[in-house]
Amino acid sequence: MRILITNDDGINAPGLRAAEDIAAALGAETWVVAPALEQSAVSHAVSYVRPMRLEQLAPQRFAVEGSPADCIMVALGDLMTDGPPDLVLSGVNRGHNVAEDTVYSGTVGGAMEAAMRGLRAMALSQYMGPENRKADDPFAAARAKGPGIVRALAARARWRDAAYGVFYNINFPPVAAEAVKGVKATVQGCRPDPSFGVAPHRAPNGRQYYWLTHGSGRPGTGNAGTAPGTDAREAYEGFATVTPLRADLTAHDALEQLAEVLDAV
Repeated sequence: MRILITNDDGINAPGLRAAEDIAAALGAETWVVAPALEQSAVSHAVSYVRPMRLEQLAPQRFAVEGSPADCIMVALGDLMTDGPPDLVLSGVNRGHNVAEDTVYSGTVGGAMEAAMRGLRAMALSQYMGPENRKADDPFAAARAKGPGIVRALAARARWRDAAYGVFYNINFPPVAAEAVKGVKATVQGCRPDPSFGVAPHRAPNGRQYYWLTHGSGRPGTGNAGTAPGTDAREAYEGFATVTPLRADLTAHDALEQLAEVLDAV
């Protein structure tokens, strides 16, 4: 098996090593093409109006001055033209990508780009919390449970079954490897409060700047406030979660009612 790995935390991120360990556990030939600098929350952005510099760091290991989606394009369009990967892993992200994080996530964006190009792809993220954030290996749950989940999905899951194929968003819970309760198939959650806000700051020169803030911190909000069966809630409860995604953003359930609305125009 030939596996291409990217991420959005950057080529030097510790989670990238966790993804390489997962690939190694599968006995794969591994290629790493990752952003030179952190690209968190860039979603599916591509560098359409600027060039990207490439640096080779080792055999089959490259840094790209671009987004995770850019890295997939560079790998497929130049570096791996002798044969495409059998599987793409994007991650392992430091921090979970659940609920609306899925839309913002560069980790998910990298996997989505691969799926749009007809490849089997998975986004992998490690939820950080009090039980693992300061552990010797914060990615222990991902390292322990990742190979089995990836192997099962690669062998048996649904993939290219429609114009926009399925790809998978995997989140490992914020606990030690031995404390993971199991693996659940989930839907994308929706938090009761918006994920992001803004904090204004005035610079010494008088100019106005803003930092983004994340999460309200109110009881009953955040992942704990999402519905059972969602990625956010089940990962919070200690389960590894696997959510099937597509690049198709059409609200198919709204089409019939929309047609009725337009009939009256």
